[in-house]
Amino acid sequence: MSKTNTPQKALYTKYRPQKFSEVLGQDHVVSVIKDTIKNGNISHAYLFSGSRGTGKTSIARILASEIGTSNRDLFEIDAASNNSVEDIRELNESVTSLPYESKYKIYILDEVHMLSKSAFNALLKTLEEPPAHVIFILATTEPEKIPETVISRCEAYSFKTPNRTILKKMAIDVAKKEGFEIDPAGAELISILGDGSFRDTHTTLQKLIRSSSDKKISLGEVERVLEAPKSELINNFIKSIVEKDIEKGLSVIKESKESNIDAKFFLKILMERIRILLLIKIGVDKQNYKDIISEEDQKRLSEILKTDSDSKINSKFLVELIDVYEKTMRSYVPYLPLEILLIENLN
Repeated sequence: MSKTNTPQKALYTKYRPQKFSEVLGQDHVVSVIKDTIKNGNISHAYLFSGSRGTGKTSIARILASEIGTSNRDLFEIDAASNNSVEDIRELNESVTSLPYESKYKIYILDEVHMLSKSAFNALLKTLEEPPAHVIFILATTEPEKIPETVISRCEAYSFKTPNRTILKKMAIDVAKKEGFEIDPAGAELISILGDGSFRDTHTTLQKLIRSSSDKKISLGEVERVLEAPKSELINNFIKSIVEKDIEKGLSVIKESKESNIDAKFFLKILMERIRILLLIKIGVDKQNYKDIISEEDQKRLSEILKTDSDSKINSKFLVELIDVYEKTMRSYVPYLPLEILLIENLN
């Protein structure tokens, strides 16, 4: 009999927080909601806004659990696919019935900004006079699209985008729970690619775990699996700036494109590397960046810095890179803004 592989449970699902103490990076939200539950001041309508993968639905589920709502009385609705006025009228009818076995029926409306104008108007009537046994939790990535009349009837919470320090620690901790050890510089790359999302960071880590041949995930392995620009490539681009070598800089960009390296990913790592160069330049203790790049790369950057006689690597250049990143997000030719910056700086 042939052996079949059982699909692994998604890490984001497996390590989704089940209680408030497990939530990362949203202390300002958790502390207030915990106090309202403790004091018996639960709202009948909440609005959770924030970028994707920041824990909005996770905290909504925990809130439901903390006030004793059973799964039978918890309803999750994808407002993106149930966005018509008919859908909301059906919802309005269902809220009138009493809970099966809990004090409250909770309705989580994800991506609520996708509701049509008429659907919002229909929902507004229920939000104005909700049944005593119903709690609405509206979740959105685009709060600016929600009518003020709806927002004013909700207790609103803005979710922070988790920083790289939080995502990096989470990646290392989850990898450890899965029996893997990950290089700190590799975890830094994962946090960059995670792009401020717990979900995306988990997904990236899972890709590495599935492809790992042993229990140790090196920086090189992270670069290979995630198609990240190798340190040598980034360092060569920085050298091209210092040496005023347009050909070398364009060659690095060409190699990046041919290797299918995402331009935004390349720029994120480049900006981080330039930031570290500036820290080295002003003599900041290396404890501030020792876990971000390898010791070998720290030495290489120090060597590059010694040859920067014209101070081409400076804070002005870093600001220009930030501007290039913004332009890259809007460009049909992703690497074009970086090529223009290179030519303008060195020509």
